Amino acid sequence: MSDDQTASESSLPAAAQRALAEAQERREKEEARLKAMPKELGGRDGPEPVRYGDWEKKGIAIDF
Repeated sequence: MSDDQTASESSLPAAAQRALAEAQERREKEEARLKAMPKELGGRDGPEPVRYGDWEKKGIAIDF
């Protein structure tokens, strides 16, 4: 973190500092979970096409 960002975070209320720490912890856990997953071979590029519960291809969503 930069000095400006550290200084601004220290002026935040305790609840806001806890929320930022919790958010950082969640991001680190999600990154670790994604790294632990096996790499897909021959799959599509980009985000998972069923991430919203619908199949999406080229911006068109198809509900199953």
